[in-house]
Amino acid sequence: MTRRYRRSFPKRLLNRLVGVWVRLGLPPWKYHLLTVPGRTSGRIRSTPVSVMRIDGQRWLVAPYGARGWVLNARAAGQVTLRRGGHRETVAIQEELDPAGAAPVLKRYIAQEPITRRFFEATARSSLEAFAAEASRHPVFRILGPAE
Repeated sequence: MTRRYRRSFPKRLLNRLVGVWVRLGLPPWKYHLLTVPGRTSGRIRSTPVSVMRIDGQRWLVAPYGARGWVLNARAAGQVTLRRGGHRETVAIQEELDPAGAAPVLKRYIAQEPITRRFFEATARSSLEAFAAEASRHPVFRILGPAE
């Protein structure tokens, strides 16, 4: 059984520290601050995310499930990614189907070991096992600049 993500005080504090780290543009380079307006309040929400790069494509993975940023991104259809002084508003594709998400999820847990406990599949699992995970871990393709 996988663990459920809970936003405890230490996790909120860590997210704030990572957010400051990313705003300063410090490595590792894969981390960005994702900003999106709230789907009901319209208030700007930000959270640190890892942007996956695979074969020239960029991907956003929701390792903890359909959290607030996922719901807000779905509603907005675009997000702003910030790293240091660079800010980019990008369109995102609706989540991939399970077959398309499987290789991205497999690569994600290989590169982000801290999130492995939220997956039933392991680094050695088949793509079919990761396809079964896709409904619990949305994957978005970053399409490029939002229009």
